[in-house]
Amino acid sequence: MADFTRIQQRRAIREAEGYLELSIGFSEQLSLRAELRLRLADQALQALTRVPASGNHRAHVLYLTGQAYRTMARYAEAVVPLAAAADLAPENIPIRLALAWCYKRVDRLDLAIQSLERAMAVDDQQAILHYNLACYWSLAGDAEVAIRYLAQSFDIEPSYRDLAADETDFDPIRNLPEFQALTGAAV
Repeated sequence: MADFTRIQQRRAIREAEGYLELSIGFSEQLSLRAELRLRLADQALQALTRVPASGNHRAHVLYLTGQAYRTMARYAEAVVPLAAAADLAPENIPIRLALAWCYKRVDRLDLAIQSLERAMAVDDQQAILHYNLACYWSLAGDAEVAIRYLAQSFDIEPSYRDLAADETDFDPIRNLPEFQALTGAAV
């Protein structure tokens, strides 16, 4: 009976992952209608109700729950399971990225930065961490730190330079000579 229960739980987790993949993956590549994206995220949440709050998959289930709320633009609700998942799996960078993303959207840049700095302690060679920290520090008003992180992201992954031109998070520092020199931007 225990094996059957474990199989059911794994199936529910895979089902939730599938719904989220459809919801997130399609919306990035195609313009998925908001109502369909919300319905898929809700289906993921429903699937996750079949998995107990404790057990081997707890951090992953909490992460998926947070991702579902994030997909639904319910960022404050997403923070709760994502923060719990980050506590259970502090070395998991995707969890920290998702948590920081939601913290930014609930106007807690301090916690978004803290989340990513903890991720940097795990792996400081992830360009996305440097880039997002540059975004958050720019919004927080610390141009020097933002530019330093941005330069590091370019060193690790030069293609991030292409993203900076259209990134609105850099609007507070866009006209600074240091930003323009780093990005090759012209005003």
